[in-house]
Amino acid sequence: QTTQVMENIGAILEAAGYSYENVVKSTCMLSDIANFTAMNEVYANYYTVNPPARAAFAVKDLPKGVLIEIETIAVK
Repeated sequence: QTTQVMENIGAILEAAGYSYENVVKSTCMLSDIANFTAMNEVYANYYTVNPPARAAFAVKDLPKGVLIEIETIAVK
């Protein structure tokens, strides 16, 4: 699911004329904090140089039973 979320973020960034390099902050919400390591491995593939500031939290529930949700802030 992390790959799909990151691909969705990439598509939104591209449509707005941005790229992953413009991301300055991400907030990752996980349904189970035990999934952090697996999420982090995928996430790192998208931010290979100067990764943005990030917070990660375990939350009780996410919509539609998903395992991860990522909020992203990008600036130029």
